[in-house]
This record gives sequence, structure tokens and C-alpha cells, in this order.
Amino acid sequence: MERILGKYSEGIYPVLRIVVGFLFLCHGAQKLFGFLGATPAGNAMMVTAGVIEFFGGLLVAVGFLTSWAAFIASGQMAVAYFMAHAPRGPLPIVNDGEPAALYSFLFLYIASRGSGALSVDRLFGRKG
Repeated sequence: MERILGKYSEGIYPVLRIVVGFLFLCHGAQKLFGFLGATPAGNAMMVTAGVIEFFGGLLVAVGFLTSWAAFIASGQMAVAYFMAHAPRGPLPIVNDGEPAALYSFLFLYIASRGSGALSVDRLFGRKG
């Protein structure tokens, strides 16, 4: 498959980055503004999570300070997993922690890879 899709990887990566950032931003919008069928978060920890999700997702999606934003988002998702999901069972499929675990590792990958093409960082000649 790499022989077929490998030549498109530089174009596929920014699509991954944009989609993941946008979806994460939506989680933050739910917590902060009550958008998308949710009620705004009421406690400080959830508001903090909403800020990281909204602004971190935005930064990742547009490709600005991507590595930093993704690293912070990865950590936030790891904390969310171990605080909210792990106590309910040993496996993500059992404790409903799959999204948190997946986001954590996706953002860790994005943090290691940087902004890539179609990014504000690239526009200004930054590695990001």
C-alpha cells in the first residue's frame, strides 16, 4: 500500500492534522459555549479542558505552533484518560476511553511531525 499511497503522504498528513484539530475544537466548543448539543462546563477543570481543546484544536487545524499545541493536547487527553476512564476498567473498549486514548496518540504523532504543508507555520517559513 505504501507503494500506492506513499507518494501522497505529504498531502494526506495535513488533511489528518486539519480534521483532528477541527474535531478536537468541536469538543472544546461544547464545553466552553454549549455548542453542538451540549451544556457549557460548570467546573474549572472542565473549562480548562475546553480551553485546551478549543484553542489547541484551532492551532493544530490551522497549523500554527502545531507541535506545542499538539503536545499539550496529547497530555490533556492522557490525563483525561487516566482520571476519567481508567478507573472504570483496564481497557479503553471497556471504560469508554477510546476517544481519549486515540486523541492522545494522534496528537503525540502530530507533535513529533510538526505542521507540514497547508499550515500557517509553513506560510511564515517556520518548522512548527
